Amino acid sequence: MMDYMDSGTRYTPKLDKNTEQALQFLPAPDNKQYEKKKHGKYIGAVIGVVIFLAVISLMTGLLVWHFHYRKVGWVNRMYTGTMRITDQSFDNAYEDANSTQFKALAKQVVAQLKTIYSRSPQLKKYYVGSTVHDFSEGSIIAYYLSEFRVPMGQEASVDKAMDDVENLGGKVRSAGGPFHYDTLVNSVLDSRMLTRSFQRVFRIKHLKPNKDEHIESPGFPNIPYPPNTIFQWRLRADPGYAINLDFDTLHLEENCKNDFVKVYDSLAAMENRVMGEVCGEYLRKEPLTFQSSGNVMLVTMVTNKDKNFPGFHAKAFQTQMIAGCNQKFSGLRGSFSSPNFPNYYPPNTRCIWEIEVPEKKVVKVTFKKLLLTEPGVENNPKCPKDYVMINNERLCGDDTTGLLTRIGESNKMTVTFVSDRSYVDHGFDATFEAIDSKCPNQFECRNKNCINSSFTCDGYNDCGDMSDEINCKTCKPKTVTCRNGFCKAEMWKCNGKDDCGDNTDEMGCGQCKPGEFVCKNNKCISEKKICDNTNDCGDNSDESNCGRGSSVLCTDGTYKCKNNKCIRKVNPECDDVQDCDDGSDEENCDCGQRPLRTSRIVGGMEADDGEFPWQVSLHAKLKSGTTHVCGASIISPTWLITAAHCVQDSDFARLSKPNSWVVYLGLHTQGKTESPAVKKNLKTVIPHPYYNPYTYDNDVALMELDSPITFSNHIKPICLPAPQHLFNAGEPVWVTGWGLTREGGSAASVLQKAQVLLIDKTVCDKLMEGQLTSRMVCAGILEGGVDACQGDSGGPLTDLTGKRAFLAGVVSWGDGCARRNKPGIYTRVTKFRGWVKEKAGV
Repeated sequence: MMDYMDSGTRYTPKLDKNTEQALQFLPAPDNKQYEKKKHGKYIGAVIGVVIFLAVISLMTGLLVWHFHYRKVGWVNRMYTGTMRITDQSFDNAYEDANSTQFKALAKQVVAQLKTIYSRSPQLKKYYVGSTVHDFSEGSIIAYYLSEFRVPMGQEASVDKAMDDVENLGGKVRSAGGPFHYDTLVNSVLDSRMLTRSFQRVFRIKHLKPNKDEHIESPGFPNIPYPPNTIFQWRLRADPGYAINLDFDTLHLEENCKNDFVKVYDSLAAMENRVMGEVCGEYLRKEPLTFQSSGNVMLVTMVTNKDKNFPGFHAKAFQTQMIAGCNQKFSGLRGSFSSPNFPNYYPPNTRCIWEIEVPEKKVVKVTFKKLLLTEPGVENNPKCPKDYVMINNERLCGDDTTGLLTRIGESNKMTVTFVSDRSYVDHGFDATFEAIDSKCPNQFECRNKNCINSSFTCDGYNDCGDMSDEINCKTCKPKTVTCRNGFCKAEMWKCNGKDDCGDNTDEMGCGQCKPGEFVCKNNKCISEKKICDNTNDCGDNSDESNCGRGSSVLCTDGTYKCKNNKCIRKVNPECDDVQDCDDGSDEENCDCGQRPLRTSRIVGGMEADDGEFPWQVSLHAKLKSGTTHVCGASIISPTWLITAAHCVQDSDFARLSKPNSWVVYLGLHTQGKTESPAVKKNLKTVIPHPYYNPYTYDNDVALMELDSPITFSNHIKPICLPAPQHLFNAGEPVWVTGWGLTREGGSAASVLQKAQVLLIDKTVCDKLMEGQLTSRMVCAGILEGGVDACQGDSGGPLTDLTGKRAFLAGVVSWGDGCARRNKPGIYTRVTKFRGWVKEKAGV
């Protein structure tokens, strides 16, 4: 059996067939001349010998260089795949790789693959061989592995040639071959499975009816799993049954680049048949159960040499294959969900729900949960992979607010769910109801929401689908009238982004001439000055996106390494790529790790337990007992960061003193302080010396714990940004806390989260009537409805856009809570990195 873990060379160079022709000899001598001139004969012979030796030496040197010194890079390219054989029936003997029947059919498949590859010049010259490792029903599906030895740089062309072979499909029905096939599917093998140092363990299990088969990593749970090993469990069910794989424990390395488990809807490790990849620690916040589309499944676990953990335990069992998930509903209300919800839905599935409510009503569908996300297309609004189709609109992504609704045009509606062959999610849970179709005395949005008529054409998306801001003949004052009929708030004009969709809002903003570059400060410079290591713009925007390179002139906008050299790359710290020569951009990066899933927040939702492990609840000791007063963020094992206004003395408590506080880490619900929450006391409280209680300038403080924290999945630090770290206007950020749920309302008991947008400083300063300083940053939703409030103060404004979470701001102040055109104001953390380093060493 071909060892697809071995990436060693199998190529022996051959001599060039033109070598002989390259040798040149002197012409034969004239005999008469030889007789007349004996000395000439001697000299000629010497010259001939010298030239001959020189040619031989030259050729020898060229051959030595070609075969010894000239290094031609080669890589092994491995493809896993399936071939469906249509003119034969499955025999149980095909489950046994040692049976005569298995070996005979495998030999035929290998021969057929060789014939197929020989039709492609690109594949023929690099092909090494194939092996068949499994068969399954349908009529017969062969699972194979093909190996190619490819010159470095040619991998993409070979991938393209393999795609062409797959696309031929039934057009190459094994003419003259021993069997007929009509489907050939292949995929490049995950490169993490190619390391030749791996040991390999393969296990085959045929599940029995009404019996669970337990699968676990070796040694679980008593000893760590072995290093440098690949394990495979090839699971089969009886024909007509699917396989359920239910993880009850999973504890691997946090980074899936090191150790991971992959589940395939196939018996081959094909990337286009991956249902999911998991790592880290599974906390059972959501079910981790996969279901196959057929009667086979492959579970693969890969480990590297470092940091081995307990591993995983799961159970596999047969379940009746979904015969169909199409349904018809009628009545005033009802509910429906994707197959297997809340577990993962199976791949390659299509469901249709037909809903009908009484006449003169319309159908309203509310998604209580929508979880349809795949790697690589998380933010693609076109939903090219798995989706729900409703009103000819595709829905995907994650939405657990319970506020996602769609309303039809009549009393009938069709909802369609589609999943492709790779990567699955939990799906959706939805309800439908019959509602009246009109909005009395209000504006009826396209999505059937009703809003105040005065909110139309005012530049704000009050409907939620922009229908109140389209086809506007006249926009209200202080708005931008877009040429396409949209109205946008004036604050979005000249912000460097096309908010109208036709660039109307960016016209007349000091546009530059052809051949000139527009700086972020609207200055115009020659395009030749971009990335020339000189801050020509004055705000460094001409040097900020030049990629990694050698050191550049240090400015306020360039990242400074520990060796005092500066680099062009924007926000290089802790992105798992070493950009500084001394590696200092990747130091102290044990922070901001995302969870496996994988003033109060007005308009927000409950956070998952452990979703924001750096969030801290600060309880003040009052005469009536302790109570939550402010939030804070963990920045190291011994230090927290919060707002200075939280630690100001009052008539009720001396909050500037450490003994006035009790700190709760890892807390999710107020009052539930048992594990995994941890209670701590303070040793030191340090407000910023220049904090201004009237303007809230320099509103930041540090708190030192009386003993170090032991980090866990519920307690982790957040990354502090470098002074040059850019948080761009328009980027989404998250605010969290236990503050008031509405202005003048009551506090939340469960940690709340809300996504808001960073707002341009100039726009925000105008909205806040000139009260901003350079040490403040704005974030919110200008339409209102989402904001921080009393009790959230001191908590984090978290940026989750990169590989790690960064602290963009500290909740500081605002004009009320969630008011229209009144964003929240936060302390800009980048302005205080030197002070934090001086006081806390972080």
